[in-house]
Amino acid sequence: MRFLKRTQGDRSIKSQFAVLNDYFSVKQLENIIDLALDEDAGHGDVTTEALIPPDLSGRASLLVKARGVLAGIEVARRVFLRVDSDLDVELLVPDGTAVKPGVVVGTVRGHLAAILKAERTALNFLQRLSGIASLTARYVARIKDTGAGIYDTRKTTPGLRLLEKYAIKTGGGHNHRLHLGDAVLIKDNHIGALRATGMGLGDILAKAKRNSPAGMTV
Repeated sequence: MRFLKRTQGDRSIKSQFAVLNDYFSVKQLENIIDLALDEDAGHGDVTTEALIPPDLSGRASLLVKARGVLAGIEVARRVFLRVDSDLDVELLVPDGTAVKPGVVVGTVRGHLAAILKAERTALNFLQRLSGIASLTARYVARIKDTGAGIYDTRKTTPGLRLLEKYAIKTGGGHNHRLHLGDAVLIKDNHIGALRATGMGLGDILAKAKRNSPAGMTV
């Protein structure tokens, strides 16, 4: 698994969607999607099953209702296809695009029952990730030309860390540690525990450098 910095000037839809694959394996993303679908539809969609004939087909649009930065459109596509691989999902706008109300960012054609079963989960991913990207973009704009950068943390929604860090990057921010194995980050709790044993800050730093894997950032 690796992170890929977005190439400036490369704004094609295909290349933008490919960035997501640098955060996940297909299996990892499918596992996240499956958990979300099971949470929403694991007991069936009784409304759709009661009302919509299984052979009824139609078309749905993914419509923007607020200004912001789009993130998660490829995740939404995969949600629809996970429910019904025969659906025709067309993505019209790439992640990282500034969007405004009224813009259609994608369309879905096929069995209406499958579209209705998938729509809330697809929109939950799309709205949450776009919200994170949009807020990040606002912070990035506020510090423009200061030399500072906006970085994320590990205070993420359990199970959604890589998606949320992808959204941060999409909004123009930077990724910090992915997990506890990325780097040595000595925090107040570590210092407090070791000070109780009589160690000073210099001793703590020296021990961290001595016991960490070679070449790892402290």
